[in-house]
Amino acid sequence: MSHTIKTQEEILSKLGIPQLNKMQEEAHLAISSSSDIVLLSPTGTGKTLAFLLPLLASLDPKIEEVQALIVAPSRELAIQIEQVLREMGSGYKTSVVYGGRLFSKDKIDLKHRPAVLVGTPGRISDHIQRDTFRTSFIKTLILDEFDKSLEVGFEKEMTSICSSLPKLEKKILTSATQKVRIPKFVHLKKPVYVNYLKEVESQLEVKAIISPSKDKMETLVSALDHLGNQPGIIFCNFKESIQRVSEHLTDNNINHGCFFGGMEQKERERALIKFRNGTHQLLIATDLAARGIDVPEIKFIIHYHLPLRKQEFTHRNGRTARMNKGGTAYVLHWEQEKLPEFIDNLKVEKLTGELPPETTHKTTLFISGGRKDKISKGDIAGLFFKQGGLVGDELGNIELKQDCAFVSVPTEKHLELIEKLNNTKLKKRKIRVTKI
Repeated sequence: MSHTIKTQEEILSKLGIPQLNKMQEEAHLAISSSSDIVLLSPTGTGKTLAFLLPLLASLDPKIEEVQALIVAPSRELAIQIEQVLREMGSGYKTSVVYGGRLFSKDKIDLKHRPAVLVGTPGRISDHIQRDTFRTSFIKTLILDEFDKSLEVGFEKEMTSICSSLPKLEKKILTSATQKVRIPKFVHLKKPVYVNYLKEVESQLEVKAIISPSKDKMETLVSALDHLGNQPGIIFCNFKESIQRVSEHLTDNNINHGCFFGGMEQKERERALIKFRNGTHQLLIATDLAARGIDVPEIKFIIHYHLPLRKQEFTHRNGRTARMNKGGTAYVLHWEQEKLPEFIDNLKVEKLTGELPPETTHKTTLFISGGRKDKISKGDIAGLFFKQGGLVGDELGNIELKQDCAFVSVPTEKHLELIEKLNNTKLKKRKIRVTKI
């Protein structure tokens, strides 16, 4: 690695960009938290930067192999992307390959592996066929202007590329065109769409839940029973209120996590990990969680307390109905409470007394090995399936960090898994497996 790795702030400063636009921020969030993303935005809106920033943040400086592949339908676009990467001065080596350039020249360039390889379908496919570089470290595939690269003319090469990447974890497709058919060989699973082609109106609904008593605790529990098994955030204005609400939910056997400014950074990170992997469906939080945290699609939020300003109300509500999906914000208020001016007449949600279906309970386990130990998500999955005896979708979300990993498993099996896997070896290294 020839240079030190630059942060996003340093890259933006180098490019002379004061801040990302709305599309780039939303794309960044989607790319950082989802495995399959389709980014649709008009030409000239900064899509290249939108996918390159999160891509660079996901690279591992210790791996001296190709980690990401960017396929562009034309040489010009391939060269342009590579130039943007160079201008960013990220500290990672990047190379570009395309037809019409001497193959021997490519081979010399690829001898010292780039972290990011950009190229046209034919030439990349050719290199893969000839084993010029290893594909087993490639975790991200980006198809820029996929409406062109997935056209019939490129089908053979694109099929070959898509089927030659055994460790792929993320696919990002970008286009400036609506309604393009994505072929089956791309294997997109529940892609997240970030669509800025015609700024789609948010599908957010805001409703009221009326509490007959000034102390809204019982109504909150009824509301959560009514809303059932889906991810949501409960917003409070003070950390003292969070502790009180948390105790009440615990007394009512409602699984949840907490997230506020006074917590240790490590505890905050772990609260988000558990929320992302479904160990906790609910997060009780202050406005700290209204912006800039990496969490998945949230079906609802509840304002246990109303914020003082419209801006916070909007940011909290923006946690749901993201990426053009529906979502609901509930204002939980005492029937005699006067609502602020920024809240119009709300439709009242009637709470039914029915209990939701029983949820499957998950527990998060900590593994004392990570990327720096050359451990991959595949290695962890193998350990839990082969030695742990888990089957199918019992193994939940795996989050791999530099020096550790977290995985969600069925609660009823977590003690047995700890007994089987703690102090066993993974990649010739003894690992600890504990509950967090």
